[in-house]
Amino acid sequence: MFARISTYKTGPDTRRDNPADDVVNSVLQLPGCKGVYYLDGKGTDNALSITLWDTEESMVASRQAASRIREESSQADRTQIVSVEEFEVTASSLKD
Repeated sequence: MFARISTYKTGPDTRRDNPADDVVNSVLQLPGCKGVYYLDGKGTDNALSITLWDTEESMVASRQAASRIREESSQADRTQIVSVEEFEVTASSLKD
């Protein structure tokens, strides 16, 4: 599995509720996308999005579409994109 982590700078005008359903659905419809997380750094000026991909190829193939979605949602939410990094997931575990 692979992950793309985007870091955002937030401000006083940043929309801090849940991301719009159409944004989440747009990401999830990209081929190979396994999931998406949004993290709000409460009390800070940081936020993160993490998208998970089944293969490195699908993550790479999604770059252009993901960039467009990220730019559009960043404008709508009034955030600034600070960085976008890609990783291989070498371990994962979720507890119920």
